[in-house]
Amino acid sequence: QVQLEESGGGLVQAGGSLRLSCAASGRTFGSFGMDWFRQTPGKEREFVAAISWSGVFASQADSVKGRFTMSRDNAKNTVYLQMNSLKPEDTAVYYCAAQTYYSGSANYADYDYWGQGTQVTVSS
Repeated sequence: QVQLEESGGGLVQAGGSLRLSCAASGRTFGSFGMDWFRQTPGKEREFVAAISWSGVFASQADSVKGRFTMSRDNAKNTVYLQMNSLKPEDTAVYYCAAQTYYSGSANYADYDYWGQGTQVTVSS
């Protein structure tokens, strides 16, 4: 069984930065695809960024390109989401997700494992 645990959320002013972490455990992750989604009340989970465990493949939502960067540290079984130039519309619960083989899918239904989420609040 795969466990994912997010950390690093919080309250930040517009224009500020946060770095989210997602620690994975439970098995080896050589072929896994890792992803960040976010969700606000009343809306579906929205794709943010994806990366293959090897780091060869990656994708981002247009809304975060140039501001957010996803990376991974294989030695620590951890992926990160560096969020810069944050905007109030980035306020959401951010979820880490994993799928057995990387697809870069933006559809949350394609992901097998989820963390509990971490709240990010950006004040104006």
